[in-house]
Amino acid sequence: MDKIDIEKIRNDFPILKKKINDEKLIYLDNAATVQMPKDVLKACDNFYHDAYSNVHRSSHTLAIKATQIYETVRKKVQKFINAADTSEIIFTSGCTASLNLVALSWGESFISAGDEIVITAMEHHSNLIPWQQLALRKKAKLKFIELTPDGRLDMNDAAQKITSKTKLVAAVHVSNVLGVINPIKKLASLAHKVGAIMVVDGAQAVGHIPIDVQQLEADFYAFSGHKMLAPTGVGVLYGRKYLLEKMTPVMYGGEMIEHVSRFTSSWAEIPFKFEAGTPNIAGVRGLGAAIDYLNKISFKMITEYEQELTDYALNALKKITALTIYGPLTSKERLPIFSFNLDKIHAHDLATILDAEGVEVRAGHHCAEPLMTDLGVIATVRASLYIYNTEKDIDILVEAIEKAKDFFNHGN
Repeated sequence: MDKIDIEKIRNDFPILKKKINDEKLIYLDNAATVQMPKDVLKACDNFYHDAYSNVHRSSHTLAIKATQIYETVRKKVQKFINAADTSEIIFTSGCTASLNLVALSWGESFISAGDEIVITAMEHHSNLIPWQQLALRKKAKLKFIELTPDGRLDMNDAAQKITSKTKLVAAVHVSNVLGVINPIKKLASLAHKVGAIMVVDGAQAVGHIPIDVQQLEADFYAFSGHKMLAPTGVGVLYGRKYLLEKMTPVMYGGEMIEHVSRFTSSWAEIPFKFEAGTPNIAGVRGLGAAIDYLNKISFKMITEYEQELTDYALNALKKITALTIYGPLTSKERLPIFSFNLDKIHAHDLATILDAEGVEVRAGHHCAEPLMTDLGVIATVRASLYIYNTEKDIDILVEAIEKAKDFFNHGN
């Protein structure tokens, strides 16, 4: 069976040779931002050197080349997530912008007083606040699907919460805190049975597992480039064509219009009516290179390798006394995202000690403050892995946690 050549992959990421506090960099903050391989860095650089111009405007050679690059990536994204048509792919500044676009366009037009919006108790703020504020504006009711004791989505509760009054169900595909992979297709089925639409925050899923929006039966699917080897400032909103055609733009200006007079305007066809102004063309170019890189490895090998890392990390972390791990303690339907706390040590203090050892993690509420409240904590430390991480990285994380325990215990 083919396996990932981990040393070859690590050599593709120049930043991994960097030292932090005179220690080898152990980058475990991939749920926040994934590092970029040389192919992506080169693709962005080449755009600036060889094709830097605006898109969809001028007829000179550079502009034509820039437009060809931009639209070629749109086709790559369509194939990457198996959308039915390129017109269903909208470029945005990121997952947050994509989700807000749905709330401000579809939500404003189709949510009314008394309607219900159903989301989960594990949502990132980006997939909570847009619906929270929409519900407040429209006098709709916001409902939450609760979690099981081990941190998975309670599908029995989902079946109760989604009713004939539900107009929209929104859920994260993979939790950025708990690492769980949610059963999106089952949620979509529940939503569609009552005539509701299904909105998915795919930020933590894309780049880790294969995405097929048609198989998932998602009506909207949002994700960011910087979670999948691409630069920051570029993202995607997939939407079913018939829904996008009913929606109105939320940003106005150049390139999203068909005709403008002094007092009236008409809009371009999808996806262009949602892409006002000059886009992040270099970022889109980098997104295309990131897709090429992931396809070259294959998702079969990525998912198998990350499964091995998940198993190894869970086994290693569970052996640390006084360490509380939040979320499932088995690797089934889970990615290598681990949130934890060490007894009597504040999350930020633990993260600072880990940084001194060259281990880069995140500490805080991870933009999921309501979930932290449900867990009964203010913050957690989060270690999140990707395809360039190794079992040795996990060993060093565990050693650093043990050093932190010794440091704080000696201080008592």
